[in-house]
Amino acid sequence: MASSTETPGAPAPTAAPDAPATSAAGVPTAGHQPVELAFEIGAGVPRLPEADRAEVLAAPGFGRHFTDHMARAVWTPAGWGQDGVVAHAPITLSPAAAVLHYAQEVFEGLKAYRHDDGSVWAFRPEANAARFAASARRLALPVLPEDAFVRSVEQLVRADVDWVPTGGENSLYLRPFMFASESFLGVRPAAEVTYLVIASPAGSYFGGGEITPVSIWLSQEYSRAAPGGTGAAKCGGNYAASLRAQAEASENGCDQVAFLDAVEHRWVEELGGMNLFFVMDDGTLVTPELSGTILEGVTRSSVLQIAADLGHRVEERRVDVAEWREGCESGRVREVFACGTAAVVTPVGALVEPGRRSVAGDGGTGEVTAAVRQRLTDVQTGRAEDTHGWLHRLV
Repeated sequence: MASSTETPGAPAPTAAPDAPATSAAGVPTAGHQPVELAFEIGAGVPRLPEADRAEVLAAPGFGRHFTDHMARAVWTPAGWGQDGVVAHAPITLSPAAAVLHYAQEVFEGLKAYRHDDGSVWAFRPEANAARFAASARRLALPVLPEDAFVRSVEQLVRADVDWVPTGGENSLYLRPFMFASESFLGVRPAAEVTYLVIASPAGSYFGGGEITPVSIWLSQEYSRAAPGGTGAAKCGGNYAASLRAQAEASENGCDQVAFLDAVEHRWVEELGGMNLFFVMDDGTLVTPELSGTILEGVTRSSVLQIAADLGHRVEERRVDVAEWREGCESGRVREVFACGTAAVVTPVGALVEPGRRSVAGDGGTGEVTAAVRQRLTDVQTGRAEDTHGWLHRLV
């Protein structure tokens, strides 16, 4: 039994052979010339009544409400096909679907913003498309062409444009993902893969109030990723592996968890879902260098550019956790912040360990943190000029 979307008129998946077409490295290949994916918007999709949608958009929260449509495509050894924008609906999977057993899946996260003139723009979707392709290669999944990724986002937002909220930092959060939907228990790259994009209106991460610094628990026992592993890929297994450590952080009264490297347990890597930055006393911004175990965040690279635009020196290098601790004590580390798609830029109030608490500055939102965050959100929402060509118009 293959996967299918419970949508009237949706094409039935193609039965998969015992073994997919693969490259010499065992990674799925299309087997035919690529077909342009149009992601045409289907007709007759039921829509939530306007009054109900307005009620959701008044207080969207994060990740709990979803739009009327989703984008969909399926890969088999014959290539990509069965694409379209269809009703957001449950999917049916065989209990033997490979993703349920071997976690062969990847995902992305990006946002669309409505500007004051009513137009809707995505922030750096091409960067997400490139990272999605890199993650797919690492997980032995077929690579979705980057233009098809962007097209799927464009078409979904056009179908659900009424779901894009207005005001402040409100946005439409977009979640593209790909998973092994083939019904087969053998351990090999799947011969059927399903790609979906769903969308969810999102309010400000901080609820429209003051930006609140988060406390960080330093994991003593757990590692997020190891050399040669999947740390640089955006796949669910990395996040699942962080949940026990995140629960430990909560048990110790902290908001998030920070991980050290898996070899020496000394070098700062990242939080469960965000990259870290340190503002030094000379104004330099330092962030842990990409090592194959750290996710190359789109917000991270944006912050590096914005910091440089604001006149700061930026460094990508290894950061010893002792430098974090001692820098807080000496004043060398003036501010610490985390960044990611959901919260954009979040000040870090304290690093917490058993018997120790390290606070940078006064533990509040630092001047540099606030300035970087303001500039980034101003670009995203159209309040500042986009000098780097990061915005992509959707509607």
